[in-house]
Amino acid sequence: MDTPTLISIFFALCGAGILLSLAAPPSRQGNVLAWLGCLASVALVLAGANALLAGKTFSQPLWTLPGLAATLTVKLDSLSAVFIFITGLVLFPASIFAGSAPASGAAGRALAVGRDADGQSNVSESLARSVRREGAPNSSRGGCAPQNRAFTVFMFGLYASIAMVFLAGDVVLFLLAWEAMSILCWLLIVCAREKEIGHAGSGYLLLATGEAGTLAAAMGFLLLAVAAGSLDFGAIKSAASGLSAGLQWAVFLLSFFGFGVKAGLVPMNFWLPRAYVAAPRAFVPVLAGATLNLGLYGILRVNADLMPAAHAGPGLLALVVGTLSALVGMLYATTDNDLKIMLAHSSIENVGIVAAGFGAGMVFVATNHPALAAIAFVAALYHLINHSLYKTLLFFGVGEIEAQTGTRDMDRLGGLSKWTPLTALAFLAGTLSIAALPPFNGFVSEWLTLQTMLRSAELSSTGAKMVFALCGAGLALTAALAVTCFVKVYAMSFLGMRRLDENQKVSEAKSGALAPMAILAALCLAFGVLPTYIIPALDTATNPLAGASAADNLVPPFFASNTAHNSLPPAFVEDFHNLGAQVGQNVLPGRGLVVLHRGGAKNPVVFAMSTSYMIVVLVFLLLLTYVVIRLWLTRSRKLERRLRWDGGVRNLLPEMTYTATGFSNPVRVIFDAVFRPTTVEDTRETVAEHFRTAIIREKERVHLVDKLVFHPIRTAVMWFASCLARMHHGRFNAYAAYALATLLVVLVVFLLFQTS
Repeated sequence: MDTPTLISIFFALCGAGILLSLAAPPSRQGNVLAWLGCLASVALVLAGANALLAGKTFSQPLWTLPGLAATLTVKLDSLSAVFIFITGLVLFPASIFAGSAPASGAAGRALAVGRDADGQSNVSESLARSVRREGAPNSSRGGCAPQNRAFTVFMFGLYASIAMVFLAGDVVLFLLAWEAMSILCWLLIVCAREKEIGHAGSGYLLLATGEAGTLAAAMGFLLLAVAAGSLDFGAIKSAASGLSAGLQWAVFLLSFFGFGVKAGLVPMNFWLPRAYVAAPRAFVPVLAGATLNLGLYGILRVNADLMPAAHAGPGLLALVVGTLSALVGMLYATTDNDLKIMLAHSSIENVGIVAAGFGAGMVFVATNHPALAAIAFVAALYHLINHSLYKTLLFFGVGEIEAQTGTRDMDRLGGLSKWTPLTALAFLAGTLSIAALPPFNGFVSEWLTLQTMLRSAELSSTGAKMVFALCGAGLALTAALAVTCFVKVYAMSFLGMRRLDENQKVSEAKSGALAPMAILAALCLAFGVLPTYIIPALDTATNPLAGASAADNLVPPFFASNTAHNSLPPAFVEDFHNLGAQVGQNVLPGRGLVVLHRGGAKNPVVFAMSTSYMIVVLVFLLLLTYVVIRLWLTRSRKLERRLRWDGGVRNLLPEMTYTATGFSNPVRVIFDAVFRPTTVEDTRETVAEHFRTAIIREKERVHLVDKLVFHPIRTAVMWFASCLARMHHGRFNAYAAYALATLLVVLVVFLLFQTS
């Protein structure tokens, strides 16, 4: 089936979903969302695969807007195909999950609040207080549950608007689709909240998808359109090479920070935890796995496709901002005990890694290193896909944990694997993936990103090399913290002793939740062990951006059946065939199973790895360990079960076990200079304020970005407002003097311009 037909089927299914949801009773809303959402997602996946693997792209004009002299155009090229493909992969399991979700999430259950070991409140508590003021998340006291007609209508509308953003071939259609997506996201968040707690959705509209970021991005598009004399993306791209350096900087800053609001980059990342907490649990996976990619798409579309980098400055700035976002996001994720807020900070970290990869690619394009640019762009897009997969999986798991236990606080969880073994297994796959441990997908993309940072040695600028070195070190530290963070997440939630109330019943998730988690866990493993098939597919999108093939530079054709096999030097092929690089060529298609970047004659291999062979070795070692221990070493030993001995305590209480707060406390202590908590004192006095009955001191963390960016801005604005307030004293003569002074200033300025 051709690509335009598949796209038409997708939009037809979304429209049919809206109509059926309006007609169907509430009890059938889940079926409508699950079935039609899955079919629409399959159409998206096939359309994206057609464009990436078979080159079946298309461009279709719709209609002309006479007032703007613009033609609305739907266009699917190789770059938008990547985002269409991953959106379909996310929406398929998300539709099943949302369609099978109960009418109320963690209805009426109290939000857990974590505390540090020393009694200090953590970030979860400060956010929890704001949520308590606005209402508990996923409230069942009205609002928009998955079985609500409005929820289904908004979800299908969101599916269509997300796809239209990627398919837009001109500025007008892009901005119209973007606004529709923003409003629908706001509605999906706000419809799950009651009237008095709608502030969360309003804040999300204003700060995340609303007018600040959108207007900035629109201004960037407007500058490009004026220079090109057209609103069509093709015409803008053709005219971009003639832009001045100042105009290029203006477009980059407007688009990068405008779309960066939606992506959650520092410093515009503060909306993300609040939105994730406020959103219904059936919508959060879509918010994290699909809509977050829209900001990254806008950044890449404008600054790598429509306006390729002409100098290294914008790329270096993107690299620095991405690295700071990754490091700051992971620091707060490591020390937070609320599962949703922790994953929100982790999303900031992953978005930062992708933005850093984009920045590196832009630098390499500007400095005429096309092969390295291709590797950087492929690593960034690979990580974007991986993040969508494992973050959606993890939010499925968190949604089930919250629904079963009524809490997201890791200090109150523990031992869940005994009651929910299948959920625990799927969640383990997600944690291994996001922690970048082989052979899962996160390892491949993060490894490629770090290797890309090391290739800055080929740059001629010493300053650029230093920036790459510092950012590479920051990303390496982020990767190490990610392992610490998700060891804590899994161990404190699923392992150890149960810390929940004994009366709280916990059971395995239903098939409607397990099936989506199983699908995504399998995809995480597949994208991890088959990078030599993913990279050539992504190469279709990155080749036009970088001017070189990432597949040729990362996947040598070691399989003799490949037509490009003879292009490799015979000595090079012989050495790697002796190592087994040709294993599997008789049963597998493609170029090979080894990811390798070649160098010169003195250094023929710059870096190399193969998760495909790695998983075979890991399985073999696990089986060998099992055979040696169970069938040889312990075969003649008799198993005896006795009471455990825990430091002399026969009955170890859950309160005595290691908590998530204690696990992350070393990170909190080491990076105290970053967190810098504010001490809040509550003093209670009696007997005419002569005696103090209690003094309570709590340390409340203020986010680093709030402290360094928004608090100074707010202070300056308030100072300016107070100065203006002092002018309003009610004296008529003074007001007349203000008007006269303003008139004189205008006249002086006018005369100066006239004389010049």
